[in-house]
Amino acid sequence: MPSSYDVIIIGAGAAGLMCAMTAGYRGRRVLVIEHARRPGRKILMSGGGRCNFTNLNSTPANFISDNPGFCISALKRYTPENFLDLVERHGIEHEEKAAGQLFCRDSAKDIVELLLTECDWAGVELMLRTQVDAVAQSSGGYQVSTSEGTFRSESLVVACGGLSIPTMGATGFGYEIARQFGIPVLPTRAALVPFTLEPTLKEQLSPLAGISCPVEVHCNGESFREPMLVTHRGLSGPAMLQISSFWEPGDELVIDLLPSDNPQNSLRLRRQERPSTTLTQYLNEQLPKRFARAFSTLQNWDQPLQHYSNRDIDTIADTLKQWTIRPAGTEGYRTAEVTLGGVDTRALSSQTMEVRDQPGLFFIGEVVDVTGHLGGHNFQWAWASGVAAGQAC
Repeated sequence: MPSSYDVIIIGAGAAGLMCAMTAGYRGRRVLVIEHARRPGRKILMSGGGRCNFTNLNSTPANFISDNPGFCISALKRYTPENFLDLVERHGIEHEEKAAGQLFCRDSAKDIVELLLTECDWAGVELMLRTQVDAVAQSSGGYQVSTSEGTFRSESLVVACGGLSIPTMGATGFGYEIARQFGIPVLPTRAALVPFTLEPTLKEQLSPLAGISCPVEVHCNGESFREPMLVTHRGLSGPAMLQISSFWEPGDELVIDLLPSDNPQNSLRLRRQERPSTTLTQYLNEQLPKRFARAFSTLQNWDQPLQHYSNRDIDTIADTLKQWTIRPAGTEGYRTAEVTLGGVDTRALSSQTMEVRDQPGLFFIGEVVDVTGHLGGHNFQWAWASGVAAGQAC
């Protein structure tokens, strides 16, 4: 006879472990199945190894979904302050970097240890290095066939993430389970991901790899004012990662290189006061010097300001405020922080994450079509959706 549990959770990531401890504290017998050697692998690598575990300013407006209102209920019922209370109860030292973004002061291992400790206290059973081969509905619940045997449960929670970072074991298995039960899966693509550039622009910018400067980037009606990082392959940094969630192949990016300045006025005034000043000298005061020189060369701006007419300066200012590029593509799932799209939330209860037409089956975390902005929002969705399911499964 297969071993029986009240709840089986597939995936020992942030959402899965949060769901497990919540259900365990309700007295449910919980089994978490994870194919990797260790739990919480994406937690461990996040935030440069220090885990941006939530954002104090997280609201439903920080999430993208084909069904935007779906995330409201779970996020309101389990807030960033709720998770911060848990962090502080475990004595984990943390710090706020950018506004609202909370990181572990020491290591992301602290968050994984917190979750595993809570799961242990809640009586959760964790099975690592275990491959799920098949899922099937059985009388009174679900049957899960694995490399370690067959298990049955009343409730089944799918928390195995999306397609991001396949080298860490990411697969589309959660989407396969959804389709098996007739649940729609919306098209997926890499999000919070660096851009690649066409060969000519890549060659021109690659010597600047490692240089970061504050910009405001625009695409499809969205904009972000964050740092941009030049890489050997293209453009990254928070600004580019954020806007990538709204970019579609073929779209242009409009980049304001001087978001805090009005270069039209500044250049005209500089031309009047110091006509022999070059554009590179002006840009050296606004941007990292290597970037300023390279950008001036790219635009053939090599004359003193006195040689430029008002119309020329207007054109220069427009270029600085609206540098327009068309990325070749993105780095794809290989480096994407999250997967956009996934299980259609219209098939789920926003209160419990349970499939409306399939009692006892739940989908949580990244596998669902709810994607947060950069800065701790995706972890907050993992905690909130995990708790919502854990209180109901």
